[in-house]
Amino acid sequence: MTKKINIAFFGSSLVSAYWNGAATYYRGIIRALHERGHQITFYEPDAYERQKHRDIPDPDWAKVVVYSANGNQGVNRALEDASSADLIVKASGIGVFDEQLEAAVLDIKKPDALVAFWDVDAPATLDRVQNNSADPFRPLIPNYDLILTYGGGEPVINAYKALGARKCIPIYNALDATTHYPVSPDSRFAGDLGFLGNRMPDRETRVEEFFFRAAAQLPDYKFILGGNGWRSKQMPINVNYLGHIYTHDHNGFNCTPKAVLNISRESMARYGFFPATRVFEAAGAGACIITDFWKGIELFLEPEREILVAENGDEVAEILRQLSPEKANKIGEAARQRVLAEHTYAHRAEQLEAILFSGFDSRKTNS
Repeated sequence: MTKKINIAFFGSSLVSAYWNGAATYYRGIIRALHERGHQITFYEPDAYERQKHRDIPDPDWAKVVVYSANGNQGVNRALEDASSADLIVKASGIGVFDEQLEAAVLDIKKPDALVAFWDVDAPATLDRVQNNSADPFRPLIPNYDLILTYGGGEPVINAYKALGARKCIPIYNALDATTHYPVSPDSRFAGDLGFLGNRMPDRETRVEEFFFRAAAQLPDYKFILGGNGWRSKQMPINVNYLGHIYTHDHNGFNCTPKAVLNISRESMARYGFFPATRVFEAAGAGACIITDFWKGIELFLEPEREILVAENGDEVAEILRQLSPEKANKIGEAARQRVLAEHTYAHRAEQLEAILFSGFDSRKTNS
């Protein structure tokens, strides 16, 4: 099949990463789909001051439609516009109109189209619907042609199938090599360990353990913290908090400290198989990554050779004590080569394209 797909994508934001950790994931996938000849329109609400904190202009690889978060006129117009698409995607966690959109995308699609729910926070969604039998999304799950997730492996697949999903397929995070790559060090981010992440309720305790605890044990080491929401947090004096780091500075942040730290949210660590977007971004920049432990790491990067794994803050501190600049550089380069070979968004787009073509062919056969 050589069909080029017209895709309507309802998500949080494509043009702003402000309080929007899925932004670079959306960008990587959508850019790679465009490069394969597909046409994408991304519908996003004017909400949470994201339009005031854009970090990219409207791209030439997708059409961006921004609709009002006040009243239903804008979202209804977006739904009408999207109804002619071959594939309609409703992503999780838009933040406004989620309940309306989850039902509406099923109603507006044309008979030969596919409709997918793309879950960028499957642990939160699954915990919510499993704990509330009256959740309005729960009975809609079997009506979607596809449930796509950005991680989770068999635990998430089995959980969605138990809720009636026809198909549930992880499309893992990856590297966009056009945006994340090695650059010269930036003195603003100089230090021994950097961590970049927003302050989230189910991550904060793990940040206290893996980052702040390690910093407290190493008073002569310099720790760099970026992300929203940490300003009111008490932290060791050797932690330099920089606030929100725009995506155009991520390469400098990843390339400058001796190592960077990945800390999973509690729910994602519990499910496993959830490599964060920043893992691939940091690897693409050649950073030496230290990560908290989560099941499935070895499917993406080889522990000790391509990534360093810690069970707690004590182990993070000990890794830093033993980590020479030479070893850090070697691990970072090995990680970069691995993700370029196996884990780019071009790889993910090829996978997704095969899934979609199979779905269209199946629809055609059954019609």
